[in-house]
Amino acid sequence: MDVRRLGLVPYEEAWALQNRLAGGRRAGIVPDTLILLEHPHTYTIGRSGTRDHVFLSEAEMEARGITCLDVDRGGDVTYHGPGQLVGYPILDLGPQPDVGRYLRNLEGCLIDVLADFEILAGRLEGYTGVWLGDRKIAAIGVKVSQGVTTHGFALNVSTDLSLFTHILACGLPDKGVTSMALELGVAPPMAAVEDAIISRFSRRFVLTGKPAAHVA
Repeated sequence: MDVRRLGLVPYEEAWALQNRLAGGRRAGIVPDTLILLEHPHTYTIGRSGTRDHVFLSEAEMEARGITCLDVDRGGDVTYHGPGQLVGYPILDLGPQPDVGRYLRNLEGCLIDVLADFEILAGRLEGYTGVWLGDRKIAAIGVKVSQGVTTHGFALNVSTDLSLFTHILACGLPDKGVTSMALELGVAPPMAAVEDAIISRFSRRFVLTGKPAAHVA
């Protein structure tokens, strides 16, 4: 597996990188890849979302330095920004990918990572993502095209959660958000969280230059 730890990257730049790598993965010229990064303040609207779920005007977003984009992942509206660790796995799941199983494996990976930091998170029946009660700590939205994945997960490490108040986060009016910093009382080092992601991801998926196989 190729791991790219890129730091702070504008969303559109990272999206273009995903698409280039996905094309290379389908052609068999790049291996399975995990991109880890943070984004500047960005709202993204997935295929299930609508601009009505963003409560700020274009002028208000511009004044706050927030970009708003329609994207081709699953899900509704979410926020990306500094202090949030975003992971984009570019994986070949083979000719008959089980997308539901892939989502559960991403959730399991993040649950394991949070347990490494003594945060007991889990799934919430009927909803995608990773939760502590009715508070989401990690959002997941993916796209699978010709067996290859793009988009991925967003884990709130030390995210400014107030930016979620300006959207209908994930289209769920009765659910909240939380972060590792809020749960622990202190923000863990981003590099340590990245290390844990890489370790747990490698255990949960068998990743090679060949199609990725699920472990669990």
